[in-house]
Amino acid sequence: MRVRAGAPGDIVMERLWLRHYPPGVPADIDVSRYSSLVAMLEESFQANGENPACICMGRTLTYAGLDEASRAFGAWLQSRGLKRGARVAIMMPNVLQYPVAIAAILRAGYTVVNVNPLYKPRELELQLKDSGADAIVVLENFAHVVQEALPHTPVKHVVVASMGDMLGLVKGAIVNTVVRRVKKLVPPYSLPEATKFNDALAAGRKLTLNKPTLGPDDIAFLQYTGGTTGVSKGAILLHRNLIANTLQVEAWQQPVLSLPPPVERMFIVTALPLYHIFALTACFLFGIRCGGVCLLIPNPRDIHGLIKELSHYKVNSFPAVNTLYNALLHNPDFSKLDWSMLKCAVGGGMAVQKTVADAWIKATGRPIIEGYGLSETSPVLTCNRADIVEWSGTIGLPLPSTEISIRDDNGNEVPLGEQGEICARGPQVMPGYWQRPEETAMTMTKDGFFRTGDIGVMDAEGRVRIVDRKKDMITVSGFKVFPNEVEEVAMSQGGLMECAVVGVPDPHSGEVVKLFAVKKKPEMTDTELRAFLAVRLASYKVPRYIEFRHDLPKTNVGKILRRALRDDPGNPPAA
Repeated sequence: MRVRAGAPGDIVMERLWLRHYPPGVPADIDVSRYSSLVAMLEESFQANGENPACICMGRTLTYAGLDEASRAFGAWLQSRGLKRGARVAIMMPNVLQYPVAIAAILRAGYTVVNVNPLYKPRELELQLKDSGADAIVVLENFAHVVQEALPHTPVKHVVVASMGDMLGLVKGAIVNTVVRRVKKLVPPYSLPEATKFNDALAAGRKLTLNKPTLGPDDIAFLQYTGGTTGVSKGAILLHRNLIANTLQVEAWQQPVLSLPPPVERMFIVTALPLYHIFALTACFLFGIRCGGVCLLIPNPRDIHGLIKELSHYKVNSFPAVNTLYNALLHNPDFSKLDWSMLKCAVGGGMAVQKTVADAWIKATGRPIIEGYGLSETSPVLTCNRADIVEWSGTIGLPLPSTEISIRDDNGNEVPLGEQGEICARGPQVMPGYWQRPEETAMTMTKDGFFRTGDIGVMDAEGRVRIVDRKKDMITVSGFKVFPNEVEEVAMSQGGLMECAVVGVPDPHSGEVVKLFAVKKKPEMTDTELRAFLAVRLASYKVPRYIEFRHDLPKTNVGKILRRALRDDPGNPPAA
């Protein structure tokens, strides 16, 4: 973004990237189009009726079905006495109950708190306490974690879903038997006061949903993130933030969607988990807005199963992270898939590697369109043009109604081509962090720009390239890991004098966690420490490598130099 002179005393910010937009993409979107996400959802429910909205494990949920089920579940939640604005957590993978729960919570006037089902009790407890959640909807596979965390949280209502709940009587019973007894994926748990998901639906169908009047400034989601500083905190995403980003994504994809062959209804692979902001907006909300179909994949790590599922459909949109694209490309059955109707493969969550991008376009005929964003920005800020014919190596241009400014440490915009912190302003940017005004103040500039913490360069066309990171956050297959949290848990073990966590390159997940430590107890082993961490941290946060040292590099004032450790030649090199 450049500053140019306007009228005397005026400063006009020129969005130079607009000159390089594809034909048909507007400079701005109409942020007032919907008063709330509920208005957007209900418009689509009415317009699309018996058309499929979501598919999971061969079962289709229509727009009318999503309307009816979410209305019933929302009415049941209201019958529990939850007050307007109450926080309701969802702890599930991509199953049909997830979109039902999202729509129900929003329609009832509540706020969704997305929870990673990989969380351990400690992590879940922290998030439920911080958000002040009154209720949680959990898949039974993870109910044992809720059981352990529950006594220390404000949660009063627990709804337990099973994998087969919405798959039909016969198929649902078979799936539940396989999940529980054959694959043994449901650890024992005891939640005697919990309500079964289908029982809540049945009860809700006898009730009336009281429709609250919702506005653009009501809170729709608390999206937890490491942010740009330390402890995990909830990014406040208002209804208008997510409406804006959904419309921005829709506008940005129009040039490629309008190309032949025509697409009657968008078919979107939703392999990324819906608790991740990328999938929430780029798959679910965008899919509902355009009357499309979301193919929900409960376990994207099962590449064989994912490919088998994809073989039944002609995919139009496939948002994913680099690691998923790479895993698919290395499966021998991938070449059997039909990609003739693929319009866009959108890469986000982590950097796309050139080798993966090159292999993808060779295999499918369509490039990976890399974008960039954060939980705090709903998430998309920039994206490559949807009509590109090859991977660009940049994170693209700012979306409509979005301003990107590259600034120095004093908040001044740097000249084009020079490095600085990527700062963003637009209708998709959060108003702040949940109950953390100090953290909010640290990440917002006086003129309303959000400091992303990433270091980038803007070229003469307005394209942005990330060159470094100001923050120490680690990205493992698109999931964010903050060193402070891992270090704190490691020190609580009692056997370390000090420690530091960094990210090191990994050919499969982009980065993995490495822990450097100085022992307090000589008998401490890396196996013992890793086992301690494994029961307190989600698996992707557990250090892949642990290295014990006699001391750690420090500044003159005693601060451990993570960068020196990250650049240490002893770190595992990228393959």
